[in-house]
Amino acid sequence: MRAARLWSVGLVAWLWSASALAAQHNIVIFVADGLRAGSVSAEDTPTMAALREAGVSFVNSHALFPTFTTPNASAIATGHYLGDTGDFSNAVYAGYRLFDTGNFRLPPASSTPFIESDPVLGDLDDHFEGNFLGEDSLLALARERGYSTAAIGKLGPVAIQDVTQLSPRQGRFATPQTIIIDDATGAGAADGTDGNAPPLDREVVAALESADLPLVTPARQQPTGTSRLPGVRNANFVQQNYFIAATTRAVLPLLKRRGKPFVLLYWSRDPDGTQHNQGDSLNALRPGINGSSSRAAVRNADDNLRQILEFVRSDAQLAANTDIFVTSDHGFATISKHDIDAQGHATASPAAHTRYPDVPAGFLPPGFLAIDLARLLYEPLYDSDRIGNDTRGNAVYERVSTHPVVGNAVIGGTGAALDRTDAQVIVAANGGSDLIYLPNGERALARRIVALIAALDYVGALFVDDQYGAIPGALPLSSIALEGDARLPRPALVVAFKTFLLEPLAAAQAYNPLQHAVQIADTSLQQGQGMHGSFGRDNTYNFMAAIGPDFKQHYTDALPVSNADIAPTLMRLLDLRARTRGTLLGRVLEESLEGRTAAGGAAQRCRALSSPAADGRRTLLEYQRLNARLYLDQAQFRRAAAGEVSGCGP
Repeated sequence: MRAARLWSVGLVAWLWSASALAAQHNIVIFVADGLRAGSVSAEDTPTMAALREAGVSFVNSHALFPTFTTPNASAIATGHYLGDTGDFSNAVYAGYRLFDTGNFRLPPASSTPFIESDPVLGDLDDHFEGNFLGEDSLLALARERGYSTAAIGKLGPVAIQDVTQLSPRQGRFATPQTIIIDDATGAGAADGTDGNAPPLDREVVAALESADLPLVTPARQQPTGTSRLPGVRNANFVQQNYFIAATTRAVLPLLKRRGKPFVLLYWSRDPDGTQHNQGDSLNALRPGINGSSSRAAVRNADDNLRQILEFVRSDAQLAANTDIFVTSDHGFATISKHDIDAQGHATASPAAHTRYPDVPAGFLPPGFLAIDLARLLYEPLYDSDRIGNDTRGNAVYERVSTHPVVGNAVIGGTGAALDRTDAQVIVAANGGSDLIYLPNGERALARRIVALIAALDYVGALFVDDQYGAIPGALPLSSIALEGDARLPRPALVVAFKTFLLEPLAAAQAYNPLQHAVQIADTSLQQGQGMHGSFGRDNTYNFMAAIGPDFKQHYTDALPVSNADIAPTLMRLLDLRARTRGTLLGRVLEESLEGRTAAGGAAQRCRALSSPAADGRRTLLEYQRLNARLYLDQAQFRRAAAGEVSGCGP
């Protein structure tokens, strides 16, 4: 508590001095990946707790659904909802085989890529008019205006902040104007290919060398664990020590020497990386992601923020001109591969009642949705991440004999790995939710698949492409802002998996139920480790706060806000105007800005119910609406209670 009070006093003093000195705008965006709002406390996160107290605390904050990293990264970058950016999940169906042009000197790969990868992002750009998101980003606009720009931290979301900088040239990345330092920085440097990461320019190399820092990012912690061996027991200290050292000892001093305003984004891998891979809870739901390893990861992220703030505060002029916005991309929950409710009832999924050499008996394997769906459709199942050759040398996806290696799969057809697939169904597995694509757009097949999936006991919500019309049990994609002007193929169906809350083993005075959330997850991670992507409030409730000369002091913002509101707000402060294609855009957080008040009317709390599936269950969506923007709270798949109807109220 004393540490938090000291930080609070220091931050208030900083704000007081800033009001007289502000002349230009610098922006720092700090993203604590996977930080749950309930994890922020004076004990574990003194820096964040003090910043929240001294500046603006957004107590009604939201991640975008699906609650994965790259979708929310695209929203933070552009201010657009996912229906416009097309970044629907961390794994998507691209509509073609990756690297089919050879621009990255990589062999053609899967059509269901994991997009936390610089070459994948660059290849998507190459196929979709140089910018697969289709929208201007904050960093790109600032760079064009003459600002210095930098993005440092987690592979994937960092490059998404200025994704047009990843265009390949002659088989390798060009040197970007925005400073990009991520997990892959330095990869390929020894042989001169730079095939896996955008290279650093000479100025940045000199700054790193002057700070006695290597030019290659160290790997994050290992091991991730198996069903028999626990995962990590330490936070991601080594890698993040490098990222924060590169930020505070090399990049920020360089930006300061340039004498130009700057926009810098720092994306902390922790607590996400450690919560995913922690070894505190092998195959057990308790302590789950509330163990000592996960708490250490939360402290690790907070310490990174502290070091950035200390650098900014060390220079009065810099402090006076710098706004700092802190957010997390999504919440988190403990993985269940067996229990479907807090009472411990086991899933009846056929996939869980097949024996696998690497999965405990009765547990869901990776790819369980694809396995169950292929069986229900009586169609062959192929692993879209395992590519071999047939007797004629043609590329084919391997037929699944146990389970897909990470969950992605194609169903039906010959298994030929083609740009124009002959598969009937494509499943992109992501964790707390999966995407289902129908390449041929068959309405009858869409209705049949929804009816089959609606009978499975691990389903938490169903959303279907509007083009297929109303289908019992499912709500339309437009109800969650997934239908817009995206360049990437739109999923036919989004399946969120079930979420439930555990009671603590011992009564606690300050019990926060969202800190004890569990979700079914389609992942290669183990029961007891951590995941996100589902539609509980535990996943949509992120942490958001802001401080600086343009933000109010000691202000609690009770209006609904989301990651899509960050870029519009900061663009307003920098007087940047985006060239928008889509209309699914966040709002300016006027109420949080110094000297301004909220624009528009009051927020409404709303509910949408689908028509009932065969067994009477419906998708129930709870959300808030403000100034025509959607703020998604949670969704469930259950029978409606008496008097429960669709509509909005004050």
